[in-house]
Amino acid sequence: MINVLLVGAPNSGKSALFNRLTGLKHKVANYPGITIDVGSGSLTSNPQVTLWDFPGTYSLSPVSGEERIAIAGLRSALHDSQDALVAMVLDATRLEKGLTYCLQVAREAAQAGKSFVVLLNMMDLIESDSLELDVSGLGTALGVSIYPVSARTAKGIAAVEQALQTGDQNVAPWADTPDALIRGTAQQIGKRFTPKGDLLVRRQALIDQWLLGTVSGGFAFVIIMTLFFQAIFTWAAPLMDGVEAVVIAIGSIMTSVMPEGFLADFVGDAIFGGLGAFLVFVPLVFILTLIIGALEDSGYLARAALICHRPLSLFGLSGKSFVPLLSGVACAIPAIYAARTMSSMQERLLTYVAIPLMPCSARLPVYALLIAILIPNETALGGLIGWQGLAMSAIYFFGISTALLVAAVVNRMGDRDRSGGPFILELPAYRLPASRTIFSAALNRAGHFVRKAGSAIFAVTVVVWFFGYFPNGGEDLSSSWLASIGRFIEPVFSPLGLDWRYGVAIIASFLAREVFVGTLGTIFGIESADADLVPLADQITASGLTVASGAALVVFFTIALQCVSTVALLAREANSARFAVTLMTGYLVLAWVAAFVVYNLAAALLS
Repeated sequence: MINVLLVGAPNSGKSALFNRLTGLKHKVANYPGITIDVGSGSLTSNPQVTLWDFPGTYSLSPVSGEERIAIAGLRSALHDSQDALVAMVLDATRLEKGLTYCLQVAREAAQAGKSFVVLLNMMDLIESDSLELDVSGLGTALGVSIYPVSARTAKGIAAVEQALQTGDQNVAPWADTPDALIRGTAQQIGKRFTPKGDLLVRRQALIDQWLLGTVSGGFAFVIIMTLFFQAIFTWAAPLMDGVEAVVIAIGSIMTSVMPEGFLADFVGDAIFGGLGAFLVFVPLVFILTLIIGALEDSGYLARAALICHRPLSLFGLSGKSFVPLLSGVACAIPAIYAARTMSSMQERLLTYVAIPLMPCSARLPVYALLIAILIPNETALGGLIGWQGLAMSAIYFFGISTALLVAAVVNRMGDRDRSGGPFILELPAYRLPASRTIFSAALNRAGHFVRKAGSAIFAVTVVVWFFGYFPNGGEDLSSSWLASIGRFIEPVFSPLGLDWRYGVAIIASFLAREVFVGTLGTIFGIESADADLVPLADQITASGLTVASGAALVVFFTIALQCVSTVALLAREANSARFAVTLMTGYLVLAWVAAFVVYNLAAALLS
């Protein structure tokens, strides 16, 4: 068994190379600090070789808690693993940023008696931009074996696999080199072997001149974010319609061939009414992940963080908070993990406060359902802009604005000295997104969403269906056990214009936000006397949900912290159960009050 320790600076393509060598789907992005844990996988061509993907750092001198953990783990692996080979990944287009770390790790590996090789990644960019790089001379200067490779095109992968399998590379000649000499040597090697040619530099500068301009940069950011939120709903709409048609068709066929009774009602109401209603919104998660993946891989994400640094600082945050917050648009769990890279504990806690208010993918099914009910499916500007897409954008901006305002209030109430140090951010090179990689990641994310949420939704819908079906066999939902439970909690939600059915769905969504849709699907499925399956949005529209109540629901779900797993993770990461419970309680109260105000204002305006 051979253990390969894969290390490198952020944005060196280390995780992309790990995925290429193992066939796994470890998190990859063109942004510093995105890899937040140690991934492992076996070499595709030889299961006896295990690769360990360590988080990217710039040196062995940590500046954040996450880097300290990563470096401690690397040193432990170097000294504890019997058959370990260290593979340092360097970005061929930006050698200078990784050479100090490369020599530091080479020294550590030499002191531990471990073999050391360099994987010179992104050689495809060297070739496409006609740059000159003396690979052989670089290897001689470093005193180690170098393997030019491209994780994007797979060129050189076969040679890398062969090198990792043999495990007999030489020990680097840096065991007794002091830090000062390491840094000086790294600078000299960087200046000598940095790729020659200015096409890449000029291209990056021209793009940055516009995207980072004082006026043009802010304008570009607003346009890109608006298109991002618009596309989530607009692009997913045809896929959602297709999934809905398939679910209804299969459900209708299955229930039509089954004899009337308990089993047919269960299949129609619980399986296709509840779980099927949830599956309709899975394309939204796919599109969301696809677009975020494209923004990450292109290199724009780091620019967006730089643009947002000054505005975020007004609310007690910084540009370092941007990526965790944007990650929260996909899911709060990885967003909370991503905040580990922040060196200031207070700023990290402020980021934790803001993350639950980001409109995560678990809320997407709820938003999409309510938008389909409340907003007409019409377009403007020749079909370029859809009203439903604009409504989705408005919900996202409302959630983000609320997150910033709450962070500002909490910041002013606490110790405002964050002591986070200067804001330093590497701007990675622009590159065309790897379509295959981001498409695969989006599919994987959508599949994970179905597996994670589907089991919870199925369990909840079965319970909801059971209590709604008995004791009268589904003949009268209003006299069922579920209705009795619902009426007990109805006084909490009736001031928002919501009856017991929505109260039950809200309570059930504390397990996972997306359970709300499945629960309503089951309830309305039992209630419907129509033998044919009907889209949930049409059923709710026919039930008489008012615009004021729908708006109140949107506001409640935007603010309320309803995900149990998020609360548990916040307690662990903040090392305080009190912090997590206080945050959950505070957001529930704020959500109810805000929804109450919106309901009454909307009702007054529409009366």
